[in-house]
Amino acid sequence: QVQLVESGGGLVQTGGSLRLSCAASGRAFSSYSMGWFRQAPGKEREFVAASSWSGGSTYSARSVKGRFTISRDNAKNTVYLQMNSLKPEDTSVYYCAVTRVIPFTPVQAMAVSEYEFWGQGTQVTVSS
Repeated sequence: QVQLVESGGGLVQTGGSLRLSCAASGRAFSSYSMGWFRQAPGKEREFVAASSWSGGSTYSARSVKGRFTISRDNAKNTVYLQMNSLKPEDTSVYYCAVTRVIPFTPVQAMAVSEYEFWGQGTQVTVSS
């Protein structure tokens, strides 16, 4: 079992930046691929970005490409989501999650159902 704790959310103005962190417990962190998802009120959870276990493969949703960057530090059991040029439509609760699915293709990375464990989420609010 893996426990995930997100942090770094908050209130920011349009055009601002935030960096989310997701700290994982468990020794096998480096064997998991990681994903970030978000969910706004009344909407389905949607894919944001993902990283393979090594960090060698990363994927991003079209809506955040060029603005958000996922990275990981396996020595610290932590994955990050650097969010720049934030927009009001980025306002959501952001969740990190882990998966052991192999191969870790874009289709698998984007699928909520492929992820085994989830964090509790952190709120990001972008004011206009």
